[in-house]
Amino acid sequence: MTKEEIAGVLEQIATLLELKDENPFKIRAYTNAARAIETFGANVADFQDEDAVAKIPGIGKSIALKIKELAETGSLKFFEELSAEFPTGILELFSLPGLGAKKIKALHDKLGVSSIEQLQKACEEGRVAGLAGFGETTQQKICGAIARRASHAGSFQFGQVAAEAEALRSDLAAHEAALQVEIAGSYRRRKEIVHDLDLLVATNEPGAITKLFVSHPLVESVIAQGPTKSSVRLRSGVQCDLRVVTTAEYPFALAYFTGNKEHNIDMRSRALKRGWTLNEYRLAVVPVDPKAKTKKSAGKIPNVRDEADLYRAVDLDFIPPELRENCGEFKAAVEHSLPKLIEKENLRGTFHCHTVASDGHNTLEEMAEAARELGLEYLGIADHSRSSVQGHGIPAEKLLEQVAAIRKLNKTFEGFRVFAGVECDILRDGSLDFPNDVLSQLDYVVASVHSVFNLPEPEMTRRVIRALENPFVTMLAHPTGRLLLKRDPYQIDIPAVLDAAAHTGTWIELNAAPKRLDLDWRWWPLAKQKGVKCVINPDAHRTARLQDLWFGIGIARKGWLTRDDVVNCLPLAKIEKALQRKRTRS
Repeated sequence: MTKEEIAGVLEQIATLLELKDENPFKIRAYTNAARAIETFGANVADFQDEDAVAKIPGIGKSIALKIKELAETGSLKFFEELSAEFPTGILELFSLPGLGAKKIKALHDKLGVSSIEQLQKACEEGRVAGLAGFGETTQQKICGAIARRASHAGSFQFGQVAAEAEALRSDLAAHEAALQVEIAGSYRRRKEIVHDLDLLVATNEPGAITKLFVSHPLVESVIAQGPTKSSVRLRSGVQCDLRVVTTAEYPFALAYFTGNKEHNIDMRSRALKRGWTLNEYRLAVVPVDPKAKTKKSAGKIPNVRDEADLYRAVDLDFIPPELRENCGEFKAAVEHSLPKLIEKENLRGTFHCHTVASDGHNTLEEMAEAARELGLEYLGIADHSRSSVQGHGIPAEKLLEQVAAIRKLNKTFEGFRVFAGVECDILRDGSLDFPNDVLSQLDYVVASVHSVFNLPEPEMTRRVIRALENPFVTMLAHPTGRLLLKRDPYQIDIPAVLDAAAHTGTWIELNAAPKRLDLDWRWWPLAKQKGVKCVINPDAHRTARLQDLWFGIGIARKGWLTRDDVVNCLPLAKIEKALQRKRTRS
């Protein structure tokens, strides 16, 4: 088992013990052990030595023995026996917002609820509202959460399926019979939510490719298998379709299965105006109607070797996949005004990262080293401020101690710098969680909303704008507070916020965490028009999550952004001046 899987088992044990109303200290022991395992830097093999594991801070002898059993056998008798005490569906209830162990225990003990289906029925019958500590409002919120969950069935966050998609692409591309391989569809357009995956392979041996696809270890079940198209269900639950084509058909298929419906209609319309038909396999001359009074001759069909040739054939500049949403890309392609979109290599650094000082899983030094390994020139540390109870926010004195530690660490680097910041809560009235005399000692400040999401739009908008007007606020984090497929954005007037950002010189974050991808790509053209700078941040709580910058680049491209629009494309020498700009203009 990986250390992440071991930590996951320990977390589930803590959850089940909480449902049993066990001793809080025992529950906390498993929670702390899970976090200790996640931050442990050794190999999995080390977990088979209970003496070595017991020396890890936060892990006692008893839990070390259980970790050894997990590492050696892949299972744990204690966990299996504990799980057997509860219905299999009860852990699914934790996926509903607002339901913690105490409420789930009450639902189970008083109403016999052990699944989402049973909970929905209890809500519909009004039995949940009658429980102590619930009431009509809580019952309505639970009903809403269940309805949202149902409406999202078959929907997946882009980040949920990316690892499987890329693994399949890589393995298919490695096959000797594969000539060209790509993931098409909404995945290639970098949509934040996908419903399925479309794999396209050019080959002269379709049978060999199909066999590899349907028998791949990531495939849970085969839905259909044919000579040119097969469909499977992956372990994540997402459906994946494979289409095998010839190399001649490949550019047409890739374009067809990438663009959205409206984009493809426009492409076919442009082909028809030239006397051609366009489908997923070829360009062809429109058959001449013998009864037609006037015969319109078609132009000669050009040689199409790739997508660029296809767009050129209908007098368009090549349109990047991310822009194929019929949102102005054709006009720009005709006028030769498509932007040169940002590339991942353009990013020189990033901000909004967490450490063990708040709710992160790695130390300051580990985060810095991971950033350097990625080739970044700078990294910003922004642990949660004191009011963030859920984020283990740190008080002012601890924050300033961290600032001193960062200054000391920077003396060991050459050509790399850690910037000292904070993710400072925007309080209900728009004031900040720390006073200016604390914020002024930092290199930058990330302001964000973490509480009271239910304000009316005018009040929430005023709240955020007041924070942007603070001279020490450098950037606004995850501006709508959404959690994809889990929590809707709070009500806020984004154009008004963008106006305020333009006026105050505040950067707006594109939060690259796959569960957020906030600000939404649909707003970035307006932000760009207003002169608002984007900052792509991973909101990383562990070293591995620095890789989420890749998701942010995809959304930035989808939002028509270039390297000039994204402030952390600036090199180290220039970003230092950019961080000071708002403070000096105020």
